[in-house]
This record gives sequence, structure tokens and C-alpha cells, in this order.
Amino acid sequence: MNTQDKRIALVTGSGRGIGRGIALQLARDGYHVIVNGVNVDPANTASGVYEVKSAIEAKGGTADVIRADVSSAQDRQSLVAIIENLGRLDLLVNNAGVAPTQRRDLLEADEESFDRLISINLKGPYFLTRDLARRMIDWKSDGIVEQPRIAFITSISAYASSPSRGEYCLSKAGLSMAATLFADRLAEVEIPVIEIRPGIIRTDMTGAVQDKYDRLIAEGLLPTRRWGLPEDVAKAVSAFARGDLDYSTGTVIDVDGGFRMRKL
Repeated sequence: MNTQDKRIALVTGSGRGIGRGIALQLARDGYHVIVNGVNVDPANTASGVYEVKSAIEAKGGTADVIRADVSSAQDRQSLVAIIENLGRLDLLVNNAGVAPTQRRDLLEADEESFDRLISINLKGPYFLTRDLARRMIDWKSDGIVEQPRIAFITSISAYASSPSRGEYCLSKAGLSMAATLFADRLAEVEIPVIEIRPGIIRTDMTGAVQDKYDRLIAEGLLPTRRWGLPEDVAKAVSAFARGDLDYSTGTVIDVDGGFRMRKL
């Protein structure tokens, strides 16, 4: 991997959707981006992680692909080892996440789906952050990385109830607390940690319920009356990556079109 002495950002789950938008934005900001995903095919430059890599390089940026499933302890160890070999990590963006393969009423939910979502959406980023934060502390202490930063991409489902996908809500609520815990723990070593909480974002994940959300948005669910885009989330990450929000460690940035506002 040729990082050309650039700042390095790892964006988990960056082969599509919000992660893709974040990876492209960080590359424009001058980061060498580690594009991460599970399904990795170098011959496929039309979609997935290698499409993102190609798109970054077409605009003059630099990127590399690392295959890793964050829910796998072995994969996480391999990912951390590769980052260690690079010798630095300036920004970790915990973005990887999945939705239930099938929405089910809370009273009919099964443990298999619960275990899958908790493993990918919560356990994986929790322990990946633990391991990489240790390295970030050392690199900062050694003067290799001037200011490491960590971002967690959660969801409005961290607080908004959806009884047809309870396991997703629980995984995001837990991830929200993980962001708070790491912000608290790492404040003493001056490593900022923030939570970015997207709302209804137009991605592959929300494609299956597009009609539902089209209707709800048209009926006034969101004050802005439009879908969010991956670029909206990426801009919030970009501001954090620049250092604009370092004194706001532990904060939550809602990128939700005003969903959180209460109105009479």
C-alpha cells in the first residue's frame, strides 16, 4: 500500500451507501482511504469496494481495499495488523452495519437475527475501536499522528422505536452508548470521539421501504420534506475530520432533516 505520507482513514462498510459517500468525501479532503467490505472482488469495478477505490482514484485520490468482516474476531485482528503495518491511523469511521434480512413483529422475532445484528452492528465496532484506539494512543504519544479521531455512525433508530425491527434498534442504541463510552475514556488522551446519527437516508438498505418513506415524508414526517443522501452524512464526517468539532467530543450530530424536532 502506498500512502504517500498522507493521513489515513479507515471507513468500515464503505462499499456502498453511507460508507461509500464518506469514503469519497474523505478522499476529496486529502485522506488516503482504506475501503472496507466483506464481498471483495477485484474484477468488479462496477459496484462494491473496488468501484469505490476506482472512483476515488479517478478524482486523483488514493485508496486501498481491505476485506474484513467486523463481526469476526479473526478478521478484526487481521485488519488491525494491516493498519499496524501502515504505521498510522488518523481517522476511524465505524460505519459497517446491516438491517434485518426480514422485518418481524417484536413478538415473533428470532434469536438468529438478533445475534447477527448485535454481532455486526455493535460487537464488531466496539472491539475494533478498542484495538485501534490503543494504537492511536501510541501513535499520538510518539508524534506520528498529530490528532487521531474516531466517529461512530449510528441511526435515529438508536432512540426511535420500530417494533418490526427491534434488533436493529437495540444494536444502534448500544452503538450510541459505545460512542459515549469511548469519548469518555479517550478524552484524557485528547482523542475526540463523536456519534453521527443519520435519519432516513436514500441507500440500498432503505430501498425496500422506499414507498413507505416517500409517503411519510410527503405527509410531513420530516420538516425538510426530502430524503437524506449519503453526502449529507459525509459532510458531517468531513467537518469532524478537519478538526472543527474536536471540543465537542461525546456529542451527537443528527443528520436527519429535522426528524428529532418535536412540533405542536
